[in-house]
Amino acid sequence: MEAEKPAPEAAKPVAEKRKRGRPSRIDLDTIVGIARRILQEEGVAALSMRRVAKEVGTTPMALYHHVHDKDELLMLTLSGTADTVPRPELPDDPRDRMLAVSVHMHGTLARMPWVVEVLSLGDLTDKGALWMVEEIIAACEACGLTPSEAVAAYRTIWHCVYGDLVFRQAMARRADEPDRKRHFPDMLDDADAAELPRMTALAGRWLELTAQYDASKQLGAVIDGLLGQARRT
Repeated sequence: MEAEKPAPEAAKPVAEKRKRGRPSRIDLDTIVGIARRILQEEGVAALSMRRVAKEVGTTPMALYHHVHDKDELLMLTLSGTADTVPRPELPDDPRDRMLAVSVHMHGTLARMPWVVEVLSLGDLTDKGALWMVEEIIAACEACGLTPSEAVAAYRTIWHCVYGDLVFRQAMARRADEPDRKRHFPDMLDDADAAELPRMTALAGRWLELTAQYDASKQLGAVIDGLLGQARRT
């Protein structure tokens, strides 16, 4: 007589099987998405591999299998950012083309303060944004600048764009401080008039005058000065 076979073990729930098996695979898009959200909401200082790993639901060691380090993670968060903004129609005149691209660059970054903060770390960029560099350098050369002068001109334009945005962010942060220290122009009074007559005279109107600052107009003035190199040579 054949021995009675034991009844087959009841199928275990899928969730229990997963607990005993290998952990679910980490999705790189999820990692990048969480990193970008942290940057947008809290800034670069809040981003760390440990923080992202915790929010993904894994360990920092497991995260390093997908992302080499924080710099690579920052590069991944930047990647594709420029492509989310439609490119403007550009004029044919090279000088006007330079200005249009520069103003577009300024406006795009003004709407993405977290990108400005990431770029402050240096040597990080979105490949999709390089078309703006290409356009500015090409326009410079079309206006008669040498390749060396064109690259220097681009750097000057970039410094103007980036510097203005960093300053605006700093002023916005200071405005939110409840007990901010006195700074210019508040630090000036009548006693400074002998040494700083122009600054003292303008102190009362300084905020009004700086509020009238037009980045587009000033970029145009910078570009005209840069292109003047070609006329002088």
